Amino acid sequence: MSEEDIKAIVFYRKEKAYATLREAEDMIASKHWNLAMQRLYYACFYMASALLLSAGLKSQTHNGVVGQLGMHYVSQGLLTKEEGRLYSRLLQNRITGDYNDFFDFTEEDVLPLVEPVHHLLDRLKDLIALNK
Repeated sequence: MSEEDIKAIVFYRKEKAYATLREAEDMIASKHWNLAMQRLYYACFYMASALLLSAGLKSQTHNGVVGQLGMHYVSQGLLTKEEGRLYSRLLQNRITGDYNDFFDFTEEDVLPLVEPVHHLLDRLKDLIALNK
């Protein structure tokens, strides 16, 4: 993949991250808590995958993204342990919401994550800027 291709994909994923965050906020406004939780995760996933790509790192799975973030960013002090745990928690929440029968997230589950997700997206975006 050329440098231009990588830059275009990183740009697209950053934009998609913020668009997905807006979708999460729309789902919150309409009280669709499972969808809101899913969209919060995917907003972070798109930005995290943009970060990894911008750094020349690859991951084939969602869990792989968690691992790469931990290895290259949390363990290096570029992301806090809390930020790493938030990303992992969002992935587990997404899996729970998608695959567990008879389970639904509530307002109390979702709302406390909104500000931390905003913060994490900004931190990931700042790290992408360092890779240019």
